[in-house]
Amino acid sequence: VQLQASGGGLVQAGGSLSLSCALSGRTYATAWFRVAPGKEREFVAAITSTQGTWYGDPGKGRFTISSDNNRNTVYLRMNRLKPEDTARYYCASYSGEGRLEQEKSYASWGQGTLVTVSS
Repeated sequence: VQLQASGGGLVQAGGSLSLSCALSGRTYATAWFRVAPGKEREFVAAITSTQGTWYGDPGKGRFTISSDNNRNTVYLRMNRLKPEDTARYYCASYSGEGRLEQEKSYASWGQGTLVTVSS
């Protein structure tokens, strides 16, 4: 499965942004991770083909993951953005093994889209 993330940009703190991840095929689950400057990759959210969702600590209560299975597209709606949300956001396709919140559970990754939140 190939993935392409889009929708990143510059936004002021408190604002909102929606990311999209276009997939070339179907997958059991798709996740968003992010890499902030000087930090390790961090789990943001995941969604399964049956619409089950999981969230990491960064976006709980502020971010919403959703999908359109007909369009093979996964979305990440981010509200009340903070400067610490500044990162490159990657979508990834689940390999079928391992926990959804673990980076090693994902076999294919998109190129990432940059989100910058100004204070």
